[in-house]
Parts: sequence; structure tokens; C-alpha cells
Amino acid sequence: MHRLASFLLSAALLAALCVPAMGAAESADARLARVTQSVKDTLALDTEDYPEFRGDVYEQELGNIWNLNWSGNGSTLSVEALEDGTVVSYWRSDDADSSRWYGNALPTLPKVDANAAKKAAEAFLARVLDSKTESVKLGEPARASQLNSAACRFYGTILLNGLPSPLNYSITVRGSDNVVTSFRRDALANSYLGSVPSATPAVSKADAAATLKGTLRLELVYVADENDETRAVLRYVPRDCETLYVDAQTGKLVAPGDEIFFGGAEAPTANEAEMDTGLTEKRALTEAELAGVEKLEGVLASGELDKRVRGESAYKLDGYALASANYRLVKDGETETVLCTIRYSAPEDADGFTASRTFTVDARTGAVKSLYSGAPWNKDKKSAVSAADAQKAADAFLARYSAHAAEFALYDTSDNTADGAPFYSFTYARKANGYFFPENACTVQIDRMTGAVAGLNYTYDEKIVFDAAEGLISESAALDAWMATYEVALGYRSMPKALDKANALEAKLIGMGYTRFRTLLLTYALEREDSFSGVDAKTGKAVAAPSYDSEIAYGDVAGHWAQEPIDRLAACGVGYACETFRPDEKLTQWALVALLASTQGMRVDVENASKEERDSAYECVYRMGALTRAERSDDAAIDRGTLVKVLLSAAGYAPIAKLPGIFTCRFADRAAIPESDLGYAALAQGFGLVTNERYDASSPATRAVAAVMLVRLMEREG
Repeated sequence: MHRLASFLLSAALLAALCVPAMGAAESADARLARVTQSVKDTLALDTEDYPEFRGDVYEQELGNIWNLNWSGNGSTLSVEALEDGTVVSYWRSDDADSSRWYGNALPTLPKVDANAAKKAAEAFLARVLDSKTESVKLGEPARASQLNSAACRFYGTILLNGLPSPLNYSITVRGSDNVVTSFRRDALANSYLGSVPSATPAVSKADAAATLKGTLRLELVYVADENDETRAVLRYVPRDCETLYVDAQTGKLVAPGDEIFFGGAEAPTANEAEMDTGLTEKRALTEAELAGVEKLEGVLASGELDKRVRGESAYKLDGYALASANYRLVKDGETETVLCTIRYSAPEDADGFTASRTFTVDARTGAVKSLYSGAPWNKDKKSAVSAADAQKAADAFLARYSAHAAEFALYDTSDNTADGAPFYSFTYARKANGYFFPENACTVQIDRMTGAVAGLNYTYDEKIVFDAAEGLISESAALDAWMATYEVALGYRSMPKALDKANALEAKLIGMGYTRFRTLLLTYALEREDSFSGVDAKTGKAVAAPSYDSEIAYGDVAGHWAQEPIDRLAACGVGYACETFRPDEKLTQWALVALLASTQGMRVDVENASKEERDSAYECVYRMGALTRAERSDDAAIDRGTLVKVLLSAAGYAPIAKLPGIFTCRFADRAAIPESDLGYAALAQGFGLVTNERYDASSPATRAVAAVMLVRLMEREG
């Protein structure tokens, strides 16, 4: 689809070229010169120090993009620009950049000034955006608090006429000198047909809101209580809501459509991805365990499991051979289960496809937990089983499969057989007090050619208690509360446009295989920043979706002498997964290990960590080189000298510290420092880990002291 042409010019030749007279056929080298000069003017580039230059042009659907590359003297500069000189990407690398790889070593604290970086980004964007129609509002930068970070990255939406649009941008500013090192943007000219529509709507926001509210659909169901996993409460939740916009000029509802504009639908793959059983393997078996697992107490051999699976006639496994049987151990708290994944395969069909069935069964009882089948899509083959007969087969199977079948009712059906899907799908949800509980459900798939049960997913929680179905608000009141969670936002949005061969550009796209392409439309849409799961059916209040706040916040460091370094670490995600830091508590080896492990992204509750969490944190610190397995002593008190050694070892300085006879230090108690520790003491003084006159190696360390030393070490240059 793309044609690529390449032109090589020396810097001297490029400078000598001039823009041709308007209307004359422009040669490739003249076009390159014109675009390059435009880019240099836009970015105020001085390219005298780059001895090499290369310009490439490649054709996209809506126009050409020029790729300009300068290099030499250890530096590179790459710019992509449209034919009119609009800069769409920029990438720079020079001697000021450093490529660092820390692996498991102690990282450094971020070295960025977010405010200065923001000013640099704003200045760059002012050069590359079209001030007549384009603008951005820079928010807080990404990476500013990321460990090892030496840059700030801003990204977001390009505003058109002050309104949001689907055009995005990203820009990265180097922390050492606040120089922009990369930039990328979407441009209207090479992404969308047509120009920017008027920003003045003919439809009022209130009228659009009323229309959009009419598109919302809520259903009253039971959901698990976020605060009590054994309780189910009634809630109005959204269901079958299609995303629609209101055309700001006509007031009509419009569908955004999909992003597939190329002609023809993509055919589904022959084998769909395997269904998630919902069972997570907590502990893998060793080879020896796998060899002997069938001998475990109560675990059935694969032959017996095969017999029990085949005992259900609805699976119709005649003609399928047992291909494999793999056991695995699953732990959920104190409960330990052995599961077996049994795979069956059928002979290759005329098209060369091998159908398969994969069961997950309880290895002690043979009870089927889930089933997935691989089968090809084929819309040219007529179904041998009707949808009605398939549902009867699913109904009958559920009645035999579950002792709780009477509690379930048909909740949803999926029939894509007209598009070639191999199975019908029926979902039965548990019902209580006349309302569905979709979190307890059974999905049964029926083969459209044989009527066999080809898929199964089942969830049932016997411990759940259903809240009484009384004192409920009306659906209308719930809809009002749900609508209030949205903002009716005016903006430019992407819409598909049917192509017209009478238009030259659109005819070109049709020739490439497109039937539709993107265009911008001024629309109203429902938007919101926060996420909500539904409306409480008794209080009428919108229920916020669960949030997972990864920020660290301690309630016991305000006003403490070490608050600043503790908070600085917390801002970078370094610290404990608990509400208190206990800064004055004597430092134990475990508390130090937990602190160091958090620098590698493994944050734990130091007071309540499980054995597995402790072991994982220690393994992390072993890999950092801070401790050896022989040195593990969780409750051992850590003195200041040991703290220094562990921190410097974590940062990779142990080999240097152990070099004999090359260090001197000025601590008043230098004579009391063992020769083997002198290198660590000297490095501690050089890095500023210890700023007192005395080293005091044997003095007990506190968590606050550990935080202070860790910050000082992480401030080092990478």
C-alpha cells in the first residue's frame, strides 16, 4: 500500500536548493529541500554539526510523509513531516543521553524538574501546532516520579477550536537540560477526510442530554457486595447499552462504528483463544511430582478420568481420542485441589482441521469444571441443529450437570452461526427473589452441526446470602442517578464515512480496498472521569467502581525529622504497603529487606506479610546482591555499619568497597573501623550517606535512618 522513495543529499546541496516557481512540476529533490527548509524553520534547527543527511518519502492513504534524518558526531536527529512541512514526529539522541540498565541493582531517584520540563514542552508545542485551530492543555507529566527516570513525558489530546478531538500527541523532555528528545502527533491531513467542522453547534446541550439519556439501559440484578464477599445486594447496572453520539448540527443519534475501514470483514481464526477457567495455578508441580501425582491419595488415574468424562453422552466424544492428561496443584487459602486438563482430538477433516475438546476436571472426583472446544468458522456451511433444539440440549444438560439447576434461568444467548460461528451459546444465571445474580452463571455452548455440548463455564457460590428485595427505588429514579454521573461533552469525534468514487481522493482509497474512512464530526457524547458500577437499588446512589490506589501514604510521619525523605521515597512507590512507617522503630533485617524489595516493585505489608511474601522479598534482595542466603536472619537488629554495607551492596558497590588499601576517610572514629569495612565507610562518606563526624558503625539503626541513607544513595548519578 505504501510506496517508498529515497533521496540522499549532502548538507551543502540541500542548502543550495530553492523552492520552484508555483505551478511548475516539482522535482523530488526540490520537494525534499522545501520540506526540509520548512521543518528547520519551524523547529529553529541548526544542523551544521550533522555531516550526514538522508531524506525518504513514503506514501500513506491521504498523502505523503517525509522522513528526514541527520546524523554524525555521535548524535542523530529524525523528523517526520507532511508535504506542507507539518511536523508529525521528532526524535533526538546525543551525548547528553545515557542508556542505563539497572537490572536488579538499586535504582536512582528521578532527576527531573516537572515545572521546567512543562515549560520546555509548551514552547516546543507552540512551534509545531497550528495556532489557528490547534492547542493542548498539558497535565501532570508521566515518569516524573518513576525510579531511574531522567525524563518527563506528557501526552494527551490535541484540541481543535478549543474542543477535544481524537487527535493525540506525546512529548518527552530530558531531565538533565530540559531538551525535547521526542514528539509524536496525529495530524488531520493524513488521518481524516475533510477539514475541521464548525465548532458552533445548532443543537443545545440540554436537548442532546435528553436524547443521550434515552440510549441508557439499566437492569436490576444482584451483585456481590464489595465490602462483604458473602453478601449479594440489589443494584441497577448497565446492560446492552450501545455507545451513541448526538450530531451537534442535526440532533440525530449517530453510531461511531468500528475502526475497521478496510474492505471486507476479518474472518475469525479457526481456533478461538481458550476459555479462562477462572482457576489460577498457584504452585507448579516438579517433574517428580508430575510423575507421581496419579498416586496421590484420592487422585484418579487419567484412564479413570477419561471414562468418567465419556460417561456424559452430551459431550459426544465418539471418534475423539485422548491426546493428553496434565495434572496441576491449585491452592486457595487452606484448600488444596488437584486438577487435570484432559485434551481430546478428532481425526483431521477434509479441510485439514483437527477438532479438539479440552476439559478441566477435578482429579479426585472426575467432575468437569470447564470445557473448551476448537472448531473452524464456516459461514458457507448450513447448521444441522436449529437454535431452538440447541437450547433444549443446553437446558437438558444443565439439569443433569448442576444440583442447583433449579436456581438458574436463561439470562443471555449468543447466536453468531450466520457468520460461521461453530457454536450456539446460552448463559444461565442464578436467580433469587425474582432477580438474576449474573456472577453465578453457567454458560453452555452447543455445536451447531452435532448438537454436542462443546463449551462449559460454571460458577456457583454456596456461601452467598441475598439481601431482601424490598424498599427498592424505581428504574426511572435509578436512571436519573445514573445519568447524573455523566457529563454531556461537546467535541470532535471520529465517524466512518462511506466512500464516493466520484471524489478523486476517495476513489483512490476505494482502489486501495477501503469502503469507508474516518472523518471528523462535531458531536455530543456522555463522558465521565470516574468509574461507576451501577446504582444502589435501595439508596438510589451511584456506586463507584472499586479503585486500586497504589500510592503510599503514612499516618505517622507528619512533623518527623525524616518526613521529607520518607515522603520522597513514597512518591516513587518505595516503602511499605501499610498505613504506618514507624520511623523511630529499630531497624530489623526484614524491615530493611522489605524496603529494598520495594525499589524493585515488590511492596509488602512489613508487619503482616505472609511467609511466601517474605521469601519472595528476600529472593529479590538476594538478586540485588545486598545479602546472601546464609546471612538471612529476619529479626536481627541492623546497626548503622551493616545498613551501609547492605545499601552499597544493593547498589553494586561491594566489589569496589572490598578493594584493599585504596580508601581514606575523615570520620573521627576512623581508627575503630575494621579494615574490611573501611571501603564501605569511605564510600558512605563520599556519597553522603553518613554526614556525622563519627561513623558509629555499631549504633542501632532505625527505619528513619534507613530511609535517609536510601534517599541519599538513590540520588547518586547513574
